[in-house]
Amino acid sequence: MKGHMQDWPLLVHTIIDHAEINHGDRELVSRTVEGPIHRTNYGQIAKRSRKLASALKKRGYGFGDVLATMAWNGYRHMEAWYAISGLGAVCHTLNPRLFDEQLEYIVNHAEDQVLFVDTTFLPIIERMRPKFKTLKEIVVLTDAAGVPPSTLGNVISYEELIATGDDDFAWPSFDENTACGLCYTSGTTGNPKGVLYSHRSNVLHALMVSGADFMGLKSTDVVLPVVPMFHANAWALTYAAPMVGAKLVMPGAGMDGASIYELLDSEKVTFSGAVPTVWSMLLNHLEETGSMLPDLKNVIIGGSACPRSMMEIFLEKYGVLVKHAWGMTEMSPLGTMYAPTAATAALEGEELWALKQKQGRAVYGVEMQVVDEDGNPQPRDGKAFGAMKVRGPAVAGAYLKGAGGQVLDEDGWFDTGDVGNIDPLGFFQITDRSKDVIKSGGEWISSIDLENVAIGHEAVLEAAVIGLPHPRWDERPLLVVVLKEGMSADKDQILGYLDGKVAKWWIPEDVAFVDELPHTATGKISKLNLRQQFDAYNFPET
Repeated sequence: MKGHMQDWPLLVHTIIDHAEINHGDRELVSRTVEGPIHRTNYGQIAKRSRKLASALKKRGYGFGDVLATMAWNGYRHMEAWYAISGLGAVCHTLNPRLFDEQLEYIVNHAEDQVLFVDTTFLPIIERMRPKFKTLKEIVVLTDAAGVPPSTLGNVISYEELIATGDDDFAWPSFDENTACGLCYTSGTTGNPKGVLYSHRSNVLHALMVSGADFMGLKSTDVVLPVVPMFHANAWALTYAAPMVGAKLVMPGAGMDGASIYELLDSEKVTFSGAVPTVWSMLLNHLEETGSMLPDLKNVIIGGSACPRSMMEIFLEKYGVLVKHAWGMTEMSPLGTMYAPTAATAALEGEELWALKQKQGRAVYGVEMQVVDEDGNPQPRDGKAFGAMKVRGPAVAGAYLKGAGGQVLDEDGWFDTGDVGNIDPLGFFQITDRSKDVIKSGGEWISSIDLENVAIGHEAVLEAAVIGLPHPRWDERPLLVVVLKEGMSADKDQILGYLDGKVAKWWIPEDVAFVDELPHTATGKISKLNLRQQFDAYNFPET
C-alpha cells in the first residue's frame, strides 16, 4: 500500500523559490571582481535566476545540456547556478586552478556548451579556447562596459544576456533524479572523474548538513562561504543558507587574510567555512594587526586535517568554535562533522580535545563502515582501522560516462580512499589516505597525526609528511617544513618538539626545509608532487 502524500519533486530551484517567498529581503553581499561591494537579496536573486533561465532557453539550451562556470563566489555565479539547474540543464563548475591538460580533458569530456566566466580567468580561456571542442558560447560575468578586450572574439556579457530573458518565466517540472550539477575530482588515479549530482541528492544533502547537529544554520546567521563554489558545491552553503534564510556574504577573488577579515568584520559574519590554509592566512593577519572577531561563532574546517593548535587559537583567543568536517566530492561533499552528544557533553581537557581532533560523526543519510584488507567490517572501538566505505542518497554510485568502471562493492559501499577508525560513540578519525599511510617495520604510521603535531611548533607555517624507502625499515617518515617568515628552527628543534607528543618510533627520520609546499587545485598539499620532488632523496646514515 502506498501513502497518499503529494508527489512534490525535490528540485534545486525550490530552494531559491522558498528563500524568495519567505526571506526575500535577506541580503546577499558580494565582493565583485570589478572591485565594489554589491548588495542584493534573495528576492532579486530568484527573479534574475528565472530571467537568465529564460534567456538560455531562447538561445536553444535546455534539458540535459551541460553549461559550465569558471567564477569566484558572487551573486552572478549564484544566479547562474540556480538558472542552469532550474532549466533542467547541468551546471558544471570548473576549477581555474587545474592544469591546462586537466581543463582540456574535463571540458571536452563533459561536452560543455556554454561557459560563464569571470574576467579574472579570461587569460586562461583565451589560451585554452581552441582546445575546447564542444564550447559554443562564452558569457563574461559582468556588464557590457566591463568586458575587457580579448582574442575570444564574439563574447556576450552576462547583463546583456540576462536582459533578453522574460520576467514571467516559470520553472519547468521534471523528475527529481535529473542531473543538476557536475564536479570533477582529481583525487583518483588517471584522468579526473566526473561526479554527476541530481536535484534530489543536492536538496537532501543541503537538508542533511543544515541540521542542528551539523552546521546548525539559522535565519539569523550571516554565512561567509570562503570555500569556492567550484569546490564540490561550496560545501552546500549556497543551498543551505537560502534554505534557512541566512544572510550570505560572498568573498569574490579576495581570498587573503586581510580581505577575509574585512568581510567578517564589516558584515558581522557568524558562520564560515574554508580549508586550513585560508584560516592560517586569517590568523596571521589577526596577529599582525591585533584585530578581533567579535561576531564569528562557528567555523567549519575541512579539505585536510585541522591542527589542534589552530583550533586552540580560534577558541581561546577569539571565542570561535572550530567544527572539524570530512567528506569528498563524491559525497556532495560533507559526511561527518564534530558535534557533541549526550555522552560527550561533559568531557573536558584532553579528552575533549582528543574528540575535537577527530573528523566528527556521520550526519543522517550517511552510512559508514571500516573494513580490513579482506573487506571484513571492523569493530567500532576507536582502535581497529582500515578502509573507510560510505553509502547514502548523496553518495556517488558511478562516475560520468562510466569512467573508472564499477565503483561500488556488491553491497553498494563506496571506498573513499581514506584509512581510519570509528569509536564506540560513532566519531570517525582519519589516520591517512590509503596511498599516503607509512608502513615502517611492519607497523603503520599516520602522516596526518605527525603533520598535526608538527604544525603546532611556533615557527612552522606548513608541514607535510611522506614515507620514503629505508634500507632497514622499508619506509620511514620524512617531515617537510615551511617556516614562518622571519622565524627560524633547525632539525633538532623540530624533532625535539615532537618528542613526547608522538610514539618514539613515529619520530621522522629527517626534516627537510623548503620555501613552499606543492598544493593541488583544491588547496590540499600534493603528496604526489612532494614524493616526486624527493624521489632521489636518501635518509642520512645513522
